[in-house]
Amino acid sequence: MNLADLGLIGNCQLSALVRRDGAIVWSCMPRFDSPPVFGALLDEEGGGRFAIQPAGRERGAQRYLENTNVLETRFETPEGAFRVVDFAPRFFQYERSFRPTKLVRIVEPLSGSPRIRVECDPVLGWSRRRPARDRGSHHVGYQGFGVELRLTTDAPLSYLEGEPFALTSKKHFVLAWGEPVEEPLEPLCDRFLRETTRYWRTWVKRCDIPPHYQDEVIRSALALKLHCFEDTGAIVAAMTTSLPEAPGSGRTWDYRYCWLRDAFYTLGALRLLGQFEEREQFLEFLLNVASSSPDLDLRSLYRIDGKSDLQERVEASWPGYAGHGPVRVGNAAALHEQHDVFGELVLALTPLFVDARFRDQATPRALDLVARLARRAVKVAGQPDAGIWEYRKEWRPQTFSTLMCWGAADRMRRIAELHRPELVDEFDQAASRLRAEILSNAVDPTRGCLVADYGGVEVDAALLQAVTLRLLPTDDPRLLATVEAVRGDLTLHGWLRRYRTHDDFGVPAVAFTLCTFWLVEALARLGRLSEAREMMQLLRQVDAPLGLLSEDLDPVTGAMWGNFPQAYSHVGLIHAAFAASPRWSEVGL
Repeated sequence: MNLADLGLIGNCQLSALVRRDGAIVWSCMPRFDSPPVFGALLDEEGGGRFAIQPAGRERGAQRYLENTNVLETRFETPEGAFRVVDFAPRFFQYERSFRPTKLVRIVEPLSGSPRIRVECDPVLGWSRRRPARDRGSHHVGYQGFGVELRLTTDAPLSYLEGEPFALTSKKHFVLAWGEPVEEPLEPLCDRFLRETTRYWRTWVKRCDIPPHYQDEVIRSALALKLHCFEDTGAIVAAMTTSLPEAPGSGRTWDYRYCWLRDAFYTLGALRLLGQFEEREQFLEFLLNVASSSPDLDLRSLYRIDGKSDLQERVEASWPGYAGHGPVRVGNAAALHEQHDVFGELVLALTPLFVDARFRDQATPRALDLVARLARRAVKVAGQPDAGIWEYRKEWRPQTFSTLMCWGAADRMRRIAELHRPELVDEFDQAASRLRAEILSNAVDPTRGCLVADYGGVEVDAALLQAVTLRLLPTDDPRLLATVEAVRGDLTLHGWLRRYRTHDDFGVPAVAFTLCTFWLVEALARLGRLSEAREMMQLLRQVDAPLGLLSEDLDPVTGAMWGNFPQAYSHVGLIHAAFAASPRWSEVGL
């Protein structure tokens, strides 16, 4: 198993990972954080898959249809060539978004008489039990899921157990959760493909992109869109759970949830892309989560329906990705104190009050909520917490957490100037006090740089946010020293680690993809564009043929590790690309 061999499809309701050999090896239904229906990604032998592949099991070549999330896998065999087109339908119908819980697979011969094999072998979630099967005239129903999972096809049902057969004409397969397909299959699939392709290409045309790194930004935008759960507006960190940060590291986490921390940075990426609808939906989700907790006892992450029941457990019988367990369901980080989330929520909600397009949502109630969040940020600043890196032991006052709390006070001061002048002094004084606290407690007296925690000497990559948040002027020696310290201490073959200290699981052995993009953005904001653009060339080292990025990277081999695809990595790429690229006016347009 190799992450470079996986392509992502989805429709903002469900998703699936398709391997180069034609097998769907991961899909949770009916939504991202549901138990898996296909889980071979974490158990090659018993986890379940939906395979459409050559009889000889040759691997194919994958690509996306241009500017879409429609995936094509082409196979060349001694008997002939064929392709598999995979997608989840998504388009507008009756002036509403149509995103059924269905996966569509179209198999088309291209030359000769290729022999293929088809095997649909779902599992009943984490139990890995096989469902009972009911055969109809043109479908197989899988029982035991609560609702029927049905595969409808115009291929012979006798061949759906892996028996090779000659592909002499186009065949269609629709796997439906709940409402089955009742209409003629070929015209339905052709229409779904045509309309879905049109939808994605239209969506891309409505994206803003920079003159440089256009393909990378488009793919990142399309990947980020698939992480949006449209029903509630939540955006998940990743589609997977338990993919290890490095071989044998034990760092296997469930990322199929929405982190409040990611909100500000993600909304910034959507702003750069010019995608308003996704921003508005995510802001509604954040407002719902925050307003549902009268005492603002907020978790750091939530399920995509806004619930916080995320008790972590280990599925001991699952071997894990390439045997690197444990497999975890839920995430104990939901129980951590992470004070930065109050700052990130204020930063994320600030556009409601400074962007005229959100005026209908800038209600007095929303303004009161943001003011309360800012006051909570000021109150908890400087107290020990798990921090952005979610340490599970030995909490200390984290500089990044205080930085985000300062950001809350600073932005609330700006909001107050526009909407509540009587609050300006309160938050101006709070912001000044928190900046002074950071500079008093979190600056290394020897190197003159910010450090990761109060009184410490080590840096972490999150300190680069001091540049993008404008804690200090861009020519301040302490800011410049911080960038150089982060770059000098954390660089690993050109890429950045999160930190180099021993945590609950040892010293991180790989680079954290997002951190390098943070450095690109920081360098660009400091006016060091040539260095920023040089670092963007590191993307060529990543073994990511489809342009999808994971959480972590082995910079020696280019191999990706960690949950995949990782929304935060693509958000970071979008920010970095816009920062490092010239403007359109600067390239003659």
